[in-house]
Amino acid sequence: MERAVAQVARLRGEIIPPGDKSISHRAAIFNAIAEGEARVTNFSTGEDCLSTVRCLRALGAAIDVAEEPGGLSLSIAGVGGQGLLEPSEVLDAGNSGTTMRLLAGLLAAQPFLSIITGDASLRSRPMDRIVQPLRAAGAQIWGRQGDRLAPLAIRGGNLQGMEHKLPVASAQVKSCLLIAGLYAGGPTLVEEPAPTRDHTERLLEAMGARLTCQGTRITIQPSDQPLQACDIAVPGDISAAAYWLVAAAVHPDAEIIIRNVGMNPSRTGVVDALREMGADLSIEDVRELGGEPVANLRVRSSELRAIEVGGAMVPRLIDEIPVLALAATAARGTTVFRDASELRVKESDRISNTVALLSRLGAKAEELPDGIIVHGGTPLQGTRCDSVGDHRLAMTLGVAGLVARGETIITGAESASISYPVFWDEMQRLAKGLPTKAR
Repeated sequence: MERAVAQVARLRGEIIPPGDKSISHRAAIFNAIAEGEARVTNFSTGEDCLSTVRCLRALGAAIDVAEEPGGLSLSIAGVGGQGLLEPSEVLDAGNSGTTMRLLAGLLAAQPFLSIITGDASLRSRPMDRIVQPLRAAGAQIWGRQGDRLAPLAIRGGNLQGMEHKLPVASAQVKSCLLIAGLYAGGPTLVEEPAPTRDHTERLLEAMGARLTCQGTRITIQPSDQPLQACDIAVPGDISAAAYWLVAAAVHPDAEIIIRNVGMNPSRTGVVDALREMGADLSIEDVRELGGEPVANLRVRSSELRAIEVGGAMVPRLIDEIPVLALAATAARGTTVFRDASELRVKESDRISNTVALLSRLGAKAEELPDGIIVHGGTPLQGTRCDSVGDHRLAMTLGVAGLVARGETIITGAESASISYPVFWDEMQRLAKGLPTKAR
């Protein structure tokens, strides 16, 4: 699908972003293997999270999905720690790396054979980072190209506790190993090189898991008691909010309020980066929702300046680097993103593709082995751009189209539905200054 986006004179309005993807995945998985019944509200409408629901149903979990204004509601009857069934068909994770990696940890502990695959993009993403530690714990796993790529065939059960030091900071790999550790014969310790999003730890603790965290070392103890089902109200996804934060900051006449945004400190790197760049961004009405900090964000047209992003900051904003690189085109000076080589193995090579797309729009950007250099101050010029089927690049291009001269035509615009099905509708509403839809 092609989408044409033209420069607009002003941006005004309020946004309520969809439910957080990361929390939605975990809420469905953990409640499916818990004891009792739970309701998950504001569950993400994105295709990635629906892939997780379909896989869990294929494993015997009872999950009812109902539509609510602005989101989904899940009713989950947990099957307990030993209640999953061998699937009669291949599990399909779609485009979702989170689905594949988290479920691999769960499947590695089950006494049956399962096969999990995904779309062409997911089948090209590295899975050896979970295969190797799960094998060390006792699971049998096979994949393509020397067991590096999906589809993965998993014969699980009889796992042993283990210690694993992650070579690359990854919340998905950490979560995979912690889930497997729920079923292991001894403690499982995971050490991160830098802190990553901690939704897994928060939710497992709330559901009764024996978990301890000491800095970047997380240990989970197996238990004879299953997790206890837990009702969860999912906060708004800060990764979805990021597009509107940047849109308002780079547009010359904008004010946008984004409500009910999850403000977990492990995820707020995009807010910190934009504030360091000089964005007129305020945090309002801070509160707690479902055990997670939540706030409203107000952002106005801003004079941005260049910054450098690297080190421990990167895991806190890894998904937002493409749209932050767009923000850097409007900043004074040269912005540098480093230590982000993980972007090369996302849904696409987001380093190479972000640089190529920004350059196509007239920006001055350079590719680093582990990041991006953006020389700010060059106005963008609308043109035809291909999202390469990457939802985050499609939405970044949409934001670029709001400020670029002329018209920006985005091919593959439908990929936004992977994480944000109503993204284009919301953009059109902001451009027209229409009121937010009630939820």
